[in-house]
Amino acid sequence: MFSQLRPALTLILIFTLLTGLALPLGFVGLGAAVFPNQAGGSLIVRDGVVRGSALIGQDFTDPRYFHPRPSATTIADPNDATKTLPSPYAADASNGSNLAPTSATLVARVAASLAAWTHDGGPSPVPADALTTSASGLDPDISPANAQGQRARVAAARGLTDAAVRALVDAHTTRPLLGFIGEPHVNVLRLNLALDASAAP
Repeated sequence: MFSQLRPALTLILIFTLLTGLALPLGFVGLGAAVFPNQAGGSLIVRDGVVRGSALIGQDFTDPRYFHPRPSATTIADPNDATKTLPSPYAADASNGSNLAPTSATLVARVAASLAAWTHDGGPSPVPADALTTSASGLDPDISPANAQGQRARVAAARGLTDAAVRALVDAHTTRPLLGFIGEPHVNVLRLNLALDASAAP
């Protein structure tokens, strides 16, 4: 009986090693060789220090910086396991809010975002990504309209000219691939790092 099972067991072992070990390791090695930045997490390094990932947003709230779109990520309340607390851009808790359009919580959050946009002198119409969260809660990019709408606040807070801030936004706006694939967008972390660099002596 073992002589009949041996070929099957041998094949299971061989294919387990090939498809479960050799193939995945081969793809990891190939990815690291061909796309080292992406395979390493798309890290943004300045002056030898990792500032973040181009793929994960950060919660900038200082008026001197461009703000990302709202994030719906939460963490468990340490005092009550049945509740959660807001934790913007928590990479280990990626999710959307899953709130219905009629949710009072959603309406209040959007109203607060709208009030902040208006208070900061943001123009109308308000870009949708200035008020709404992404499905992941980690979106690192905003629309060019969102970035341009924050321009006046950032320029005033930093003592920069509007033209200088506009030029930075334009320089950090990624256009659609081949002119039609994807949407134009601005990576908030890259833009804010450029702001800091422009203000450095």
